[in-house]
Amino acid sequence: MSEFAWPVLLFLGFIGCFAGFMAGLLGMGGGVIYNPLFLWAFAIFGVSPEIGVHLAFGTSLAIILPTALSGLRVHYAAGSIHWDQVWRLALGSSLGALVGGRFAALTPGLWLRALFGLMLLGVAARVSWAHPVPRDDSEVGKAQLMRLFPVGFAGGSFAAFFGVSGAIVVLPLLLLVMKQPMQTAVASSSALMVVSCTVGVCSYVFHGWNHPLLPPFSYGFVNLLIVAVCLPTTTIFAHLGAKMTHRFSHERLIRIYACVLTVVGLWMVGNTLVRLAG
Repeated sequence: MSEFAWPVLLFLGFIGCFAGFMAGLLGMGGGVIYNPLFLWAFAIFGVSPEIGVHLAFGTSLAIILPTALSGLRVHYAAGSIHWDQVWRLALGSSLGALVGGRFAALTPGLWLRALFGLMLLGVAARVSWAHPVPRDDSEVGKAQLMRLFPVGFAGGSFAAFFGVSGAIVVLPLLLLVMKQPMQTAVASSSALMVVSCTVGVCSYVFHGWNHPLLPPFSYGFVNLLIVAVCLPTTTIFAHLGAKMTHRFSHERLIRIYACVLTVVGLWMVGNTLVRLAG
């Protein structure tokens, strides 16, 4: 670690407040915020570029897991969890996370960075232009429930591949395909995060175990020092964000969601282009 390690770690703790709040508010885990931040921080720490992206993604998932549990507790108390839908999502997510984690371990870090940014921009554009009209929960039939397994598989795959919660994919699919209200979709994605993050963390630890370039306090592609610093503020503010979800309208949550994805996606793509040009 460099001489700036502790100031940066302290800064990460403050950023955890924002990432946790957005995680609870939008059900997106906070990985969208953490991944770019970790890539910047690891460069200061002197982490090898060869493993920097994988380490950022794995560490992000390790922080998201307790955050997901915190948000899930609030949504459960509010009666927003539909367990008949969640178990179908979870089954697909578990299988998808195994597949995504394997492909992530085989993909160069620079490609992961670029693909992550493009994925965010694509999701933001699709949600912004589609203007999904929510369906009443009572209208969900067997045909709709059958779609939940592939939705969960897509979320689990992206969760493990990109080091995010999976809600970044599941949430738009629940809005656009299942046509769920934003509040219901956020609650379902929060429940799914627990499954996809658990499998994803195990995958990153396994594939990075005993890697010679790992920095101190790392177990596979998960850095426990970063987790210990970011986790407290992230978990607390995720709880606050989840409470705020039920105070916003469907349309306003959609706009906030798309705006966050666009900003982070542009940053990631631009940063990759700069590195390629250099």
